[in-house]
Amino acid sequence: MSAVQSYSNSGSSKYLSVFKHVKFEHLVAGGAGGFISSVALHPFDLIKIRFAVNDGHSKIHRNYTGFVNAVQNIVRSESFAGLYSGAVPSVVGAAFSWGSYLLIYNFFKSYIQDGNDEKALNASMNTLCAANAGVITLLMSNPIWVIKTRLCLQYSKGENLPESKRYTGMIDAVYKISKNEGIRGLYKGLVPGLFGVSHGTLQFVVYEEMKNRYNIHLNQPVNRKLETIEYTTFAAISKLFALAVTYPHQVLKSRLQDVNHNYTGTIDCIKRIWKYEGIHGYYKGLKVNLLKVPATVITLVVYENIKNHLLNPKSEEFQSVKTVNDLEIKKL
Repeated sequence: MSAVQSYSNSGSSKYLSVFKHVKFEHLVAGGAGGFISSVALHPFDLIKIRFAVNDGHSKIHRNYTGFVNAVQNIVRSESFAGLYSGAVPSVVGAAFSWGSYLLIYNFFKSYIQDGNDEKALNASMNTLCAANAGVITLLMSNPIWVIKTRLCLQYSKGENLPESKRYTGMIDAVYKISKNEGIRGLYKGLVPGLFGVSHGTLQFVVYEEMKNRYNIHLNQPVNRKLETIEYTTFAAISKLFALAVTYPHQVLKSRLQDVNHNYTGTIDCIKRIWKYEGIHGYYKGLKVNLLKVPATVITLVVYENIKNHLLNPKSEEFQSVKTVNDLEIKKL
């Protein structure tokens, strides 16, 4: 065999060895979880964004006294459909982001584990995997979030905005933003979004650490399938912890992506919020966002169950047969 052929075969072998760590089951399971949670809880997301962008000065933004008042006002002025403004990019973005994030995260995780998913990663390695997955996913999905925010803030057909800033839907928004603001328009809010990667990283590291430590405490393999209540508990705790630590970046991102605000950049946004609204301004919409914790719970519970079904169908079938046999033995 020639040196060229040997090098070629070696290169192909390395490529295939890396590719084996890509498991599209995570993409499917994560996408399904994101889709279901977004469809179910989009109104909470909509109201959170509207609270976040309201600086108390703009005449365009609606002033809501609370969650119930927000729902009543939106239904009264925009009909029930108003609660689902921006739902299409929200659902697409949630499915794409969760699917991509979990695919990439598990690729890095599997690569470090060398394919042995019974090997637990330490917190630093989990952080590295989660942070890399978060940055890559954000770079791919930021345009979707810009469009979602813009559509969520289309309050009514009679708002005083120029035609170039009024969107009839997702495709129209892509066309007008690209035409009038260029590629930079689709990447508004990217800087606070990059800081926001810490939110997803923190949440997922805490989630994985709790699962690992729980299984180790029970002397079980770290990749063991848990019960739904266990996934629910770990998902809720990790989300609440990450939210408490990193929430301000969501306000900054929403403000920068809002067509009704004219900030020159992230620093200008931070300064103006502090000047006019104080520390409270960085946490607008937090109470409503707490109501979105179930979205993360739904996403991760759906993801874990679909993932386990896709990756280990035989083990589930074996467990079902074992359960039936155990019941029959008890009857005897």
